[in-house]
Amino acid sequence: MRHDDGAPDLVDTRLAARLAELRAEHGWSLGELAERSGVSRSTLSRAERAETSPTAAQLNRLCAVYGRTMSRLLGEVEAGPALLVRADEQPRWEDAAAGFARRSVSPPHAGLRGELVEGRLAPGADLAYDRPPVPGLEQHLWVLAGELEVTSQDVPHRLGTGDCLRMRVWGPTRFRCTGPREARYVLAVVLP
Repeated sequence: MRHDDGAPDLVDTRLAARLAELRAEHGWSLGELAERSGVSRSTLSRAERAETSPTAAQLNRLCAVYGRTMSRLLGEVEAGPALLVRADEQPRWEDAAAGFARRSVSPPHAGLRGELVEGRLAPGADLAYDRPPVPGLEQHLWVLAGELEVTSQDVPHRLGTGDCLRMRVWGPTRFRCTGPREARYVLAVVLP
């Protein structure tokens, strides 16, 4: 996300630096990371320089390569761990082109296995992930408002307000807002 003056958002700047650090820690060139992730070399380069923010699908692919959940990666770019994070201080990230916004509700901590994320999908938004960031990831999706179709293991599940879906993620997943209003949900993520 960029500010009105065109400057990158602070979270995007920190994310860019962390993505560059992770690649360096693994000793990979941009080309090697592009092969492993399926994200183009030019997109990776621009993301590491904070010239662009990766899409949710691209960030998911990078998380899969680095063995992290998206929340963990985004938590790594925030300030030190806290026990309490007030609502107005919870990190937000957005893929405006896809109509997706997420908020890391849980205080970030790399040593914990569970986390809560709030997701919002605009009407008609269709978000597909080709792989989980961590194979076998357990997810509990609770719809707070709207209508959502979630496909996991090639099985579509239609969810309405108040419905909850539990799944283990081994392959591709897809989240679609099927109603006329925004879908808002809580995702509880538990590492295997």
